[in-house]
Amino acid sequence: MLNAIGLMSGTSMDGVDAALIKSDGTRIEDTRKDFFAPYSPELRKRLRAIVLKGNISKIELLRVEKEITVAHAGAVNALLTKSGVKKSKVDLIGFHGQTIAHFPGEGATWQIGNPSLLAELTGIDVISDFRRHDMAAGGQGAPLVPFFHAAIASKAGEPIVMLNIGGVANVTYIEKNLPVIAFDTGPGCALLDDWIFKHSGKHFDEDGGIAVDGKVNKELLKKLLSDPYFHKKPPKSLDRQHFSYLAADLLKSVSLKNGAAILAALTVGAVVKSCEFFPKEPKKWFICGGGRHNETIMSGLKKNLKGKVEKIEALGFNGDMLEALAFGFLAVRSHLGMPISLPETTGVRRPVTGGAFYRA
Repeated sequence: MLNAIGLMSGTSMDGVDAALIKSDGTRIEDTRKDFFAPYSPELRKRLRAIVLKGNISKIELLRVEKEITVAHAGAVNALLTKSGVKKSKVDLIGFHGQTIAHFPGEGATWQIGNPSLLAELTGIDVISDFRRHDMAAGGQGAPLVPFFHAAIASKAGEPIVMLNIGGVANVTYIEKNLPVIAFDTGPGCALLDDWIFKHSGKHFDEDGGIAVDGKVNKELLKKLLSDPYFHKKPPKSLDRQHFSYLAADLLKSVSLKNGAAILAALTVGAVVKSCEFFPKEPKKWFICGGGRHNETIMSGLKKNLKGKVEKIEALGFNGDMLEALAFGFLAVRSHLGMPISLPETTGVRRPVTGGAFYRA
């Protein structure tokens, strides 16, 4: 069993999740130690400019990459201090980095972050660059969390679905004696967050309080749900910005509350559409990621999925830290040469491992 710290900064770009996990790449122990380190408002602003605008100078990109790496190192050190774990007891860091572009159709993905600097600042060996080997072998490079989802699903009965609602939402369908099925369903909270920020200056719709007061224009929602992506068979994955231009055009004359309501309904509708790709109707859905805090989205899921919805906390995990735990788990699997993706999860030609090792 190895001790690994998993790090994740998702498409919400709000900060760094750090979580300690003990695992042999199959079994999982000790997932109760974690820490969240928010990005400074200035760093978040600059990072959003890179992701949303793209026309950033090379030196600015390198500066932001360094600041992000320093923030990740700070999260590691704060987690160790908080949990009372000595650095010498940690074998690996799983460093996902910050995704700034993901184009699966082009076989290209880009996560910024300097693993050599992270290893130097923490004194712990680092495994990073998890996605590109999968893409080199014909995969989508995402989603990578299904192995972890399958490992924690033993407590849940079957068949079940793990639904992660981050900036993009993804599902893992798990049924005994069948390969897992995994793919991005569509928008999670990224479109909604961007809408809220543009029209109110807030970073997200806290508890779904804005969307709940809005009215869903069914015609506009239907147009959004007609995107060809929803009819594409998995494996499939999305760039954060895939729906942004269509949504901006369709919602240009819509009020703040109504736009929030439509985008929340889009997240729910995309999840509902994902069901057509499952062999059986799931007995239970377990929800993780920041989107589970949005009561408007959760209410929509419970209504459309016949009440078979629970937060991942029902299985004893912190839903805000599940992806960080997953990348700690994947770091262990990478270190041991075990696969981290499958044909059924990313479309890769064969099961492959991934990640690059950086010695402290």
